[in-house]
Amino acid sequence: MAKTRTYKLGCPIARALDRVGDRWTLLILRDLHAGPGRFTELQKGLTGIAANLLTDRLTKMTSDDLIEKTQEKHGAVLYQLTQTGMRTSSLLFELAQFGRQFPLQGEISRPGNLRTLAATLGTACQRAVTSNTRLEVSILVDGENFLLIANSGQAELTYQAATNPDLELKTSYDAMVALTDGKITFEKFAAEECEFKVHTKGKEFEFMALMTAALEQLQG
Repeated sequence: MAKTRTYKLGCPIARALDRVGDRWTLLILRDLHAGPGRFTELQKGLTGIAANLLTDRLTKMTSDDLIEKTQEKHGAVLYQLTQTGMRTSSLLFELAQFGRQFPLQGEISRPGNLRTLAATLGTACQRAVTSNTRLEVSILVDGENFLLIANSGQAELTYQAATNPDLELKTSYDAMVALTDGKITFEKFAAEECEFKVHTKGKEFEFMALMTAALEQLQG
């Protein structure tokens, strides 16, 4: 049974923290913004979390209507965000912006999977996308698939393979982190840190425009 803790305060910040303030909760939300995930997938991505603690957090998050359980065709349980959980995208984005001002401390562990990349970059793309952008991009990061779809003023970056992309991009996790942290420019990233394959002529310029605007959101 998940433990119920509360500040017992009427302040809306305290009421929010009653639901998302426990250790690991925001990181679980972060990873689920990349799309639905199995328990084992979430545990693998959250390096260091024990199975019983993840179970506890998922149980409480379900009772708080932040996530819900669904089933794949073959019966495997998936966890996915509810509409309430989806509303944490801006919260996570602003928290990432706040966190960038602080230096790294100690030995840093690489995540067990790269779902972590989707939350802030996806929100930045959503904030930057224009109504004229229509684009499907396959992004392969150290062998892990992401799908960026932009259409009619909406943009979404999810942890899955593309079926019919306008272009494909292949890069590394280190290069993506350097790009989103502002350590390298998009021009340097495009020229030296990734491979492009264009299937729909001209869409590479739409992608470059969207990414440039998204990086301004991330670094602004």
